[in-house]
This record gives sequence, structure tokens and C-alpha cells, in this order.
Amino acid sequence: MTTTAQETAAPAVRGSDIRRHELAAFLRSRRERITPEQVGLPRGARRRTPGLRREEVAHLSAVGVTWYTWLEQARDIQVSVQVLDALARTLMLDASERAHLFQLAGAVDPTPASNCSGVTPAQFELLRQLEPVPACIQNSKYDILAYNRTYARLMGDLDAVPPEDRNSLLLVYTNVEWRASIVHLDETMRLMAAKLRASMAGHLGEPGWKMLVKRLKESSAEFRAHWERYEVVGTRSKTKQFLNPYVGLITVDHTDLWLTPQSGARMVTYVPSDAQSRERLEKLYDLVRATGPTQGRGAA
Repeated sequence: MTTTAQETAAPAVRGSDIRRHELAAFLRSRRERITPEQVGLPRGARRRTPGLRREEVAHLSAVGVTWYTWLEQARDIQVSVQVLDALARTLMLDASERAHLFQLAGAVDPTPASNCSGVTPAQFELLRQLEPVPACIQNSKYDILAYNRTYARLMGDLDAVPPEDRNSLLLVYTNVEWRASIVHLDETMRLMAAKLRASMAGHLGEPGWKMLVKRLKESSAEFRAHWERYEVVGTRSKTKQFLNPYVGLITVDHTDLWLTPQSGARMVTYVPSDAQSRERLEKLYDLVRATGPTQGRGAA
């Protein structure tokens, strides 16, 4: 008996249909569990829908109402990673739910929370052995892929930041603790935006980069102003100062140790510039060992 091409393709088609219906049901369930108050919307006297309405999710995610309705109806439509990222944030998905959303949509999550497979066990061990020197591993768009305990507490509490938000640019422009700890904040923000523009020249079509810039523009007027200056600057070492909430002023020398130059992965180290800063970093290290935060490993 001869198997036709149509019969061969049938299981794949059915699998795609099942996945779309699972995605639709998942979106509905998550939409219905969020109250209007959680996203800053008035409840109103005539609300019958549990949770959010479809049009409210569409508005909060900056997508068309008809398009989102089709998505919940399991229509055969293409979904970009930018839209999936917006929906994940609107629906307040945790890391497991976000991964499930992208898997159902047949997409790869480009955020640093999705994986940290590029960081080796030896590199994690090196981060640990550098303590009390704060150190982390970043890629070229400032995603923080791994970090040691003193880095976790250098500018607040990095362990408390959701993995998908562990990006130095996002933190510098939007996180209250990070902004308060950086002594020369205006200069830092301007230089980081210029470095990002220089690095982005080789990644203009990549969704993760476009998502990052879009999010920064939407959340920070300062970033929009810096981005429109079209400044570019290369990577360079420099002295930095942080007003640490636990031990006070710390002055360090920032150095990038390149791991894979092609991808821009690097180990960022903050070596104390003076004896007082070294003492304060050692005190910070003692504090974090006493409180027991884990070594940050991205999503590993």
C-alpha cells in the first residue's frame, strides 16, 4: 500500500493543531486568573469576565484585539517572539510558564532567562574563586548569565530580580536599587547606551536585541534620549564607584575578560582600587556568606 505525501504530513498537521489549541487554552487560563487591579485597570460595575478581558490583554501587550482573539481561538497565525514576550509580561508568567508559552508557540525564547548553556562549570567555579571580587559573565547585549555572591549584592539584591530581567542596561535604567548605587549614573547610562549601539551593528536582525531596545524605549525616557544621540563607543576598562547599601562607598577597576570574542561573552570583574574598598568588599562577602545567597547561575 502506497503512502501519499498528504498522509505523511497528516500527523505533523494534527500535532500543530493540538499545540495551537493548547496555546489558546493556556492563554485563556492565565488571562482569567489576573484581576484588573493587578495591572492598574478599574474593575467597573458590569464586569462579568473572570480576570481580564481579551481587549485588555491586547491593549496591555500592544497587539491588535482581533489578532489576539484569533490566537485564543487557535487560528493558524504566526506569532513573533516580541509578541510572546509582551504577552508573558502582561500575563505575569513565571519562568516555567514563560518557557511553556514559547514551547507551545514553537518559538525560541531569546531572553537570558531561557538558558545559560554557554557558561561552563569551570567558569562558574572561577566566579566563585574570585570572591570577594565581584564578577559576572555577560554577553554583548548586557544579559547577566552568571554571577558570584559579592556581585549579587554589589548594587542591591540581584537574586531578587527575575532571571528575564537580569540585564545590566535594564537594571541601570529602570531598577531603583541599581540606580541609587551607581555614583556616576548619568555618565554610566550614556556610555552603556553608546556601547549597546556599537555592539548592535552586528545583530540588527536578531529578535533578542530588538526586544531589548524596544523595552528600554518604552520604560525609560532617559534611554530614549541617549539612544537618539547615535553615539557609539568601544569597550574599555575604567574605574567605577558604587554606593553599596550594606558597606558604603566602594571604588573598583572594571575589567572585561573575553571568553568568546565572536559572541561577545565576557567575564566582568570589579577589582578594588584601594585598601578601604578591599576591606569593604571583604565585609560584604562576609555578610552574603552569613545570609547564604546562592551563586547566580541564570536559568541553570
